[in-house]
Amino acid sequence: MEVSNPKRVLAVSLADEANHLRRVIRDLSGSAPSPVSTSLAGTTHHVALDTRYYKASVPVWLDLVASPAEWAESFLSDEASEVLAVLGGLVVVFALPAPGAPADALRLLIRHVGRVVNAALGGWEWEGVRLAVGVGEAGADDWDELCAEAGLEFVQVGPGRQTQSGLNEFGERTGMARVKEALEANDWAQPDSPPFSDFGDFEAGSDGHPEISDADLDPENLDFGFDRADFEWLRKAIWSAGQQDSPPAENAGASSIREMIASDDAQDGDGACGKGTGPAPGLDGDDDAGVVHDDEVVKLERMIRKLQAVREAGAGLGEAQRDGDDDAGVVHDDEVVKLERMMRKLQAVREAGAGLGEAQRKKMAAHAVAEAMREL
Repeated sequence: MEVSNPKRVLAVSLADEANHLRRVIRDLSGSAPSPVSTSLAGTTHHVALDTRYYKASVPVWLDLVASPAEWAESFLSDEASEVLAVLGGLVVVFALPAPGAPADALRLLIRHVGRVVNAALGGWEWEGVRLAVGVGEAGADDWDELCAEAGLEFVQVGPGRQTQSGLNEFGERTGMARVKEALEANDWAQPDSPPFSDFGDFEAGSDGHPEISDADLDPENLDFGFDRADFEWLRKAIWSAGQQDSPPAENAGASSIREMIASDDAQDGDGACGKGTGPAPGLDGDDDAGVVHDDEVVKLERMIRKLQAVREAGAGLGEAQRDGDDDAGVVHDDEVVKLERMMRKLQAVREAGAGLGEAQRKKMAAHAVAEAMREL
């Protein structure tokens, strides 16, 4: 059986140990990950799993952690709910410190990853893979114990390429063979239903587009990062999209977000977000309920791309101008903040929808559009 939309693995290391993370992923998959930028953070790599029961190409999200506490807080926030829902594995990679070497940062990383495992994923009751991979030949007893307290299975691997299937005194596999075995034993199939109700409040990140192309859903093209600001890698991807497809300068000076939307409608005709057009199709009980049409989502995405120009226009104005009355002809700070929040939500659903079927992606898109309409 081929698993077409497998769950994801999140593999992390400290920011200054990216070389160990890269090496472990290379040894696991047979090929080195190719960073989408100068940093390994935000890269998606695939690990092929082929057992007698299933075949799957499992996407592995790579992250580098600069502040373990902030990283953990981002995963314990509401914005991370959809990310956690599609995770099937969490792997921490670190270099085993030499005796007497400073290791405070590593201890913090393991403890805060343990917070996420226990508080957000369910600890040992979580059915996903949770591994701590220690690279090196230094003593590992203390780290084995610390990882167990964090809800992680500790696996020690040597500093070189590890392909052998070594066994310990109990006849169990060790090294990279054990890492591969743990991944193969997991169930990577996505649940049939998305992790949100049809009518529940859509709290986590979103980007609803019902008809997303295969290229859009290719995990290799999706930067996925995690911090308190709704995940920094997504933020960078959004800003870069805005700079590549920035709006005309005359639109940057719209007096408010609502006027910017109205100018959109004047150019493109009636749409879901136009003034006086009424509720969006499929969102207020008509015959197309549950379906989001292309023009609705495209219009929202175009508004999001205009955000960069709006911010730049406001940056050159004084505080009094930015916060003046509705007739001042400038952009208000609270409106920009509102659009930023909507932007982050719309972008995150695109990633969450990558592992779902078309019908489920449409439901997610409906939630995203409804949320945006309420905020605007």
